[in-house]
Amino acid sequence: MVWIVACAVAGAWRPARGRAGVSPETAPLPGGSYQAVTARKEQPAVTVAPYRLDRAPVTNAAFLAFVRDNAAWRRDRVAALVADGGYLAGWSEPLALGPNAPPHAPVVGVSWFAARAYCAARGGRLPSEAEWELAAAASPTARDGRRDPAWRQTLLDWYARPNPPTLPDVGQRAANLWGLQDLHGLVWEWVNDFSASMLVGDEARLCGAAANGAIDPLDYPAFLRAAFRSSLEGRTTTSNLGFRCAYDGGGP
Repeated sequence: MVWIVACAVAGAWRPARGRAGVSPETAPLPGGSYQAVTARKEQPAVTVAPYRLDRAPVTNAAFLAFVRDNAAWRRDRVAALVADGGYLAGWSEPLALGPNAPPHAPVVGVSWFAARAYCAARGGRLPSEAEWELAAAASPTARDGRRDPAWRQTLLDWYARPNPPTLPDVGQRAANLWGLQDLHGLVWEWVNDFSASMLVGDEARLCGAAANGAIDPLDYPAFLRAAFRSSLEGRTTTSNLGFRCAYDGGGP
């Protein structure tokens, strides 16, 4: 019931006139076939149509511009049903970033509801899990680098490294084959269907349990992402969870 009411509150919001900020560059992706890492071998793959994705996560500056245009998403005015108490907690004031939230660093402390509203104001949406994972599968040199031991180790090293107190700017790492940056190693990112690969019981506590019988039991970074998404609710905010937007069509 709470989830239904929260969706109604968020659904009643309409973007104000004006833009959410300077539109970042987007990259075209061709779509393809996707199976969640938690899927069993007998489960059919999902077909993903061509789409576009922001090249980098949404920044504090861009989200601040959105909040200024849409007062319902200010920290001091947001409804408790659509964001918990950590919403934009790193900002010094409701309309000021401060030293802990550099303008070109990724915005964090944003709920799923708020991220969806931002993307809608931009004429986009949150990517599906399939879209995000297809994009994230690419290495700098291959559209699917998941079976490359060196690339997989790079990802594991990134995920093992704790975030600094103040996040660095987006776009500091090399882009993958699609021209996308910071899909790994900077912040976790919201997807629209974040509970699609829900892990329960032992699977939620130990990724190895979910790996038994899965498509690729060696893709541990993907299991980490699935486990993290399983811990979320729509109003959840954390200090290392951001997002980027997706758009229909436009793949090469």
